[in-house]
Amino acid sequence: QAQLVEFGGGSVQAGGSLRPSCAASRRTFIIDKMGWFRQAPGKEREFVAAITWSGGSTFYADSVKGRFTISRDNAKNTVYLQMNSLKPEDTASYYCAAGSSKLVYSSYAYDYWGQGTQVTVSS
Repeated sequence: QAQLVEFGGGSVQAGGSLRPSCAASRRTFIIDKMGWFRQAPGKEREFVAAITWSGGSTFYADSVKGRFTISRDNAKNTVYLQMNSLKPEDTASYYCAAGSSKLVYSSYAYDYWGQGTQVTVSS
């Protein structure tokens, strides 16, 4: 079973940047994609971004397009989420996920989840 560990959350002021990363603990040949979701207090978990493991195709939620960039390092089994121009509404727990389904945007398409890393953006 794959284990995912996130690093790099934190607290910043609005307009700042963070770059959380997610490392997978096992071979990822059965995993088609990795993604990031977030969940704010009192809200449902929502899709943020995803990247396919082989071709590197990327997908983003409309709310983060142009501000966030997802990338991967296959040799390190690691995915990164570069977050720029952060806004207070980006405050949430961010979860890394991995899955073998061809679906992208639904949390049901992901089989493995990290514990989450907190991102707090102050105004």
